[in-house]
Amino acid sequence: MGKVQTLAPDMMKGFGSLFTSVMKEGALPLKYKELIALAMGVGSCCEPCINLHVKKCLNAGATKEEIMEAASVAVVMQGGPAYTYMPAVVDALEANGQ
Repeated sequence: MGKVQTLAPDMMKGFGSLFTSVMKEGALPLKYKELIALAMGVGSCCEPCINLHVKKCLNAGATKEEIMEAASVAVVMQGGPAYTYMPAVVDALEANGQ
């Protein structure tokens, strides 16, 4: 992302501001927001998103079981393409000591 930061600093700053304004405690606890973000990452077949949000889910207090269940909801809603990214969720859990 370093090159993107150099070439599109305003976009990066704007996205960072949006991310931090949404992904914090609010009416929904941060853990729930991270589980939603993880499910969205699985549903959109975005492996970097999966890796990031598994780690953030764990940091927000989510259990391995909660993470797998949230990812499974994405499979129900998105079908086969999302299903093929379930191993990425398991790999990210293992990479984070789970």
